[in-house]
Amino acid sequence: MAESRGYFDSVVRHFVPVHRDGHKFLGIGAVITLIAFLLSTSLGLIAALGTLYVGYFFRDPDRVTQLREGLVIAPADGLVAEVEKVLPPHELDLGGGERFRIVTHLSPFDVHINRSPVAGRISRSVYVPGGFVNPTLDKESEDNERRLTVITTPVDQEFVVVQIAGMVSRRIVRFVHEGDNVGAGQRIGLIRFGSRVDLYLPPGAIPRVSVGQRMVAGETIVCDLKSDEPEREARQN
Repeated sequence: MAESRGYFDSVVRHFVPVHRDGHKFLGIGAVITLIAFLLSTSLGLIAALGTLYVGYFFRDPDRVTQLREGLVIAPADGLVAEVEKVLPPHELDLGGGERFRIVTHLSPFDVHINRSPVAGRISRSVYVPGGFVNPTLDKESEDNERRLTVITTPVDQEFVVVQIAGMVSRRIVRFVHEGDNVGAGQRIGLIRFGSRVDLYLPPGAIPRVSVGQRMVAGETIVCDLKSDEPEREARQN
């Protein structure tokens, strides 16, 4: 009995819960699948696969976040597309000159739950309506729907997380609001169906990730504010 229970638990651990925002889409998919099967087995199978993908897209796995002071955690799953110094978003009027921006592209197969890179307070949250073109270029991403969230730490360092809608995204969902306190790795929102997330570090902070590296939201360390190590070099093997 104990052996069968252990086997059952090991199987269950591989099933990732679906975020509540996806429940209504799963319900719609289930209804469409039922109707499709009444019309045609082939259509029903196609609809069933689409419904399964919806559940896969909205999966919400737990993550293990290191909590040591000074660590900055990845806000999104996906591939690092850019690591460069740029001015912060003009909508925020932060000042302080250029700072490092880490751009992460999320494919339709990545987890789309976004997380706070640090512990602090949501000091600003700005929504900018826009279109839904491919957000791979800066000009295009400036025209897209996006939400800019400023997280201020207890020592007044400001981190900016920019959630940018993709070609098939139609809504950026936020879980936190201005004035809320958040912990490092805490869920702060999601972007539906393909997107990009930019993380702006405070002036003087040095990133510890490289272009082409895969990020895991809530787990990958992107910066260590307590380290005086110079910027790292990297190569793809």
